Amino acid sequence: MRDDRGCMNGPGGERHTTALVPAGAADPVVAAPGAPDPAPPPPPATPVGALRAIAAEGGLERIRVVAWRDLDDPEAGGSELHAHHIARLWASAGIGVELRTSAVRGAPRVVERDGYRAVRRGGRYAVFARTGLETVRTRARPGEGLVEIWNGMPFWSPVWWHGPRVVFLHHVHTEMWRMVLPRWMARMGEETERRVAPLLYRAARVITLSESSRQEIVDLLGLHPDKVTVVPPGVDPRFAPGSAAMRSPGPLVVAVGRLVPVKRFDLLLGALARAKRAVPELRAVILGDGYQRQRLTARCAELGATGWVSFTGRVTDGELVDWYRRAWVVASASLREGWGMTLSEAGACGTPAVASDIAGHRDAVVDGTSGLLANGEEAMAAALTRVLCDDALRARLAAGALLHASRFSWEAAARATLDALVEEACWEAGDQRYPLGLRPSLLP
Repeated sequence: MRDDRGCMNGPGGERHTTALVPAGAADPVVAAPGAPDPAPPPPPATPVGALRAIAAEGGLERIRVVAWRDLDDPEAGGSELHAHHIARLWASAGIGVELRTSAVRGAPRVVERDGYRAVRRGGRYAVFARTGLETVRTRARPGEGLVEIWNGMPFWSPVWWHGPRVVFLHHVHTEMWRMVLPRWMARMGEETERRVAPLLYRAARVITLSESSRQEIVDLLGLHPDKVTVVPPGVDPRFAPGSAAMRSPGPLVVAVGRLVPVKRFDLLLGALARAKRAVPELRAVILGDGYQRQRLTARCAELGATGWVSFTGRVTDGELVDWYRRAWVVASASLREGWGMTLSEAGACGTPAVASDIAGHRDAVVDGTSGLLANGEEAMAAALTRVLCDDALRARLAAGALLHASRFSWEAAARATLDALVEEACWEAGDQRYPLGLRPSLLP
């Protein structure tokens, strides 16, 4: 039998630097059944003056950020958005911030954005060598720090930078090399990531987004756990619940991301097709673009899903918020993530998640509290069916998702990252009064 939601009734089948937790963070709380949803506490505010004071403690006046891609790049994703938020908040505190990336085709080489300067030069792969050579010529100046974003291929900053430095490593790439490169290049990338780079970065202060990603970095790359710091990402305040009337009247699943192999939208489409058998009124919308779009639309046709799965391409920030608010569930089948920022954004809008059980997702989603984690097409289909067909479960997960997302802010992420860089500056200057992670500004 089918209920009034269109669901078929039936079974659903050394220096300690490990964690800089945002101030005010608390364990997720879920309202008791029948109780009104408690209002989530606002993220702790970090005044501009606090960031300025932290930078002054380490004598930091300028920060260079080196990254593969700029926010304006057509292939920009969560890593680029993360760098942008950190850079703009540092710049708002009067710190001189310069972001250096590869060129953006058809765009100016230099742009001013939200108070920081973005310099885009060099090709997709040449940028790694070019950035190092340019920095060797200019050298670090007093009062200057470096943030390297290691996104698969490192910039080798231990070779050419002599000054305070932190390295962002969102996640290990492993199988991703083989998904996008010819066999010989993929093997070279894997060997570089697993064997060569860890030797040079063994002494570097590494920052990652989640405890599960930290454990994977330690296990797969052999970096010392005391050298890997966890700084969770933030959630922009524009992601907030809408009115009940905004929610789709029928079952709607939304997925967000670049249409590239690592996101495994093909697996998600298979899971959605299975769930459709139990939830005949199910619709799905995939937000984002990428070079796999044609392949994925063909897969939809194979599954007979063309009439109920839509591809929107890239959407505006306002449209993204609207889709999160309409969705009953947000889904991700990604193979590798440092966190899973789209899941937290949706959670801040009161929408629970069904996601692959991978490092990163295990922190973005509290399994059974803010969403469900599952691996494989069949298990993900079963999880989607459970959430879509069980009103009480969906309401409980929505409350948990809202509360979990409320713990994270970009202000806290910018402060914790700056704290880590300042600690490195203090140690370089011979100021070792406090063990790292225990400076007064980090204590409750």
